[in-house]
Amino acid sequence: MLGKQLIQNNIFEIGIPKLKKLIRALKEKEPTQKQKDEEKTPLQWNLDYALAPFEGLTPEYMEMIIQFGFVSLFVASFPLAPLFALLNNVIEIRLDAKKFVTELRRPVAARAKDIGIWYNILSGMGKLSVIINAFVISFTSDFIPRLVYQYMYSPSGTMHGFIDHTLSFFNVSNFRPGTAPHSSDHGDVTVCRYKDYREPPWSSDAYQFSKQYWCVLSARLAFVILFQNLVMFLSLIVAWVIPDVPKTIVEQLKREKKLLVNLFLQEEKEKFQLIQSLFVKDATLHPKSQSPSAGQAFPILGRYSTLPSGPTAPDGPRARCRAASFSQFSEKISSLPRKENANSKHTAV
Repeated sequence: MLGKQLIQNNIFEIGIPKLKKLIRALKEKEPTQKQKDEEKTPLQWNLDYALAPFEGLTPEYMEMIIQFGFVSLFVASFPLAPLFALLNNVIEIRLDAKKFVTELRRPVAARAKDIGIWYNILSGMGKLSVIINAFVISFTSDFIPRLVYQYMYSPSGTMHGFIDHTLSFFNVSNFRPGTAPHSSDHGDVTVCRYKDYREPPWSSDAYQFSKQYWCVLSARLAFVILFQNLVMFLSLIVAWVIPDVPKTIVEQLKREKKLLVNLFLQEEKEKFQLIQSLFVKDATLHPKSQSPSAGQAFPILGRYSTLPSGPTAPDGPRARCRAASFSQFSEKISSLPRKENANSKHTAV
């Protein structure tokens, strides 16, 4: 982790762009002294174009994925991994800033909804890390055997006698020919001890797995299942407590939506006032041809109009009018004499 993250990635991220820049400068032809004198000061975009092209964020994402794998998958084996990852990221922030500003061309901005497939990879690694760490804690440490001995086999409920409980017996006469250890001071040793849960040599099932072994194995598997479900449950609680969108952003979105609705209602109100003024003006200019009945001040509006509907005329069909359509008024208004008032200006516009 230290070699790849701190040395390889950080040195290569700065060294490779500088090396490419040097090679590109050597390939360019050297101008003569006269051309140098006649040349003007190069513009900034010309200098930026001479930088190395931006090759995308895939290497940056891959580096973070590998680091996340080191930290999450094997944190139980190496608890200092998060600390070293933090130190590496603090250094890499400054190195990446220098690289993007001074060594690479400015990348073209592109709108993206999220980080794409990288989120699924991180989510899968996070779930896999729970299972791996559960097996690492359960099968590579004495945490589970100690608990089993303390609560099942210890006569006093303490850890006294745990080492003797984990050692099995072996008869030295059962060594295969040529495999016995050679020692001049072994004396009359006939039995030795080794760390395992096996039946003793005087048992009918000599050197087979003992009942303690199956008890410890069952406890290990139970711990894996319990640890996995507990961590998943805690992760769901944390995801529920910490919302994806902060509360301030939610309130701001609600405020913007309210302003948008108010603006829409204001526009609809202006449309209603404009159409009402057109009806009043048309009625005053043509009192005989378009005279509203006693129970109808204005023509009846249709289903999709924003105007309030009035009573239906008793001797005629229900008329319809749309607030957003001004084509039916354009011909009549264009034939009328223009007057310099607010209504005529608004209609002309």
